[in-house]
Amino acid sequence: MPIIEFSQRDILRGKVVDPGWYRVKVENVGEVPTKTEKGPSTNYPVEGTILYNADNGDKTFEGVPLDWLFNSKAIGFAVGFLAAFGVEVKPGMRFDLKAAAGKELDIFVENGEYQGRINNKVNHKYREAKPLPTAV
Repeated sequence: MPIIEFSQRDILRGKVVDPGWYRVKVENVGEVPTKTEKGPSTNYPVEGTILYNADNGDKTFEGVPLDWLFNSKAIGFAVGFLAAFGVEVKPGMRFDLKAAAGKELDIFVENGEYQGRINNKVNHKYREAKPLPTAV
């Protein structure tokens, strides 16, 4: 009989969040060669974890993992990601995406659909992580 065990991250992976801006900690950035109809390319999968709602500090979705990727054939989508860390992207410059691991940024999370299921979607909307406004 197969015995399985779930981590808290596994359980939260399927939790659908309300669309909005979330402070996210980048956990890991990978590099995976892939083949497409247009030839070989490289995927850069990114794993992150929601810390809190970046507009109001609400922690309802704290710990929910987010996964998204960049592809070498459309690497321009990474410009906003890097800009959120204060990087000015110029032609000919090279960047180590793995250096983002451990850093925080704000990401707009949307709801999408995949195979009839609602899921969390990162549609490449990023902004710099700034402190939450304090109450007066």
